[in-house]
Order: sequence, then structure tokens, then C-alpha cells
Amino acid sequence: MLLSSLASVLPIVLAATTPFDSLAVALAIGLGAIGPGVGIGIAAGQAFNAIGRNPEAEPLIRINMFIGLAFAEAIAIYALVIAFLLNAR
Repeated sequence: MLLSSLASVLPIVLAATTPFDSLAVALAIGLGAIGPGVGIGIAAGQAFNAIGRNPEAEPLIRINMFIGLAFAEAIAIYALVIAFLLNAR
């Protein structure tokens, strides 16, 4: 799915030759990191809250939290890839 999304965006990125390319790179990585950052903070806070309320469920909560954090971090890495593609022009 990531490669198909990247392939669909690639012609648009390669055709962008405006003087605002650096602004596009800054917005791509900046806005692309806000969502995952907020999501990671909320997920970790709720996981710590749940562990505090039910300590014996800690292994299951921890595993599910790490899976969610990995998905959120993948979105940030995708935004970084888009920023690199915009910068390569």
C-alpha cells in the first residue's frame, strides 16, 4: 500500500518546479509529524493510565500500545519520504 501511494504521488512531485518547493518540503514534514506526535502522546498516556488501574494486564496493554505506536510512526516516516522526494527536485 505504501509503494502504490508513493507511485501515485511521484509524477506530481517530479512535475513540481515552483519556487515554493522548500515551503512544500517544510509543510510536508511539519504537518506530517504533528498527527503522529499527538497520537503517540495520547496512546502512551492512556496506556500508562490503564496500567495504573490494572497492573496485571500490563503485558497485553504494552504489546498493543507498541503496535499502535509503530503504525503512528510509519505515518511520520511516510511524510519524511514525501519531504525527501519534494526536496530532490
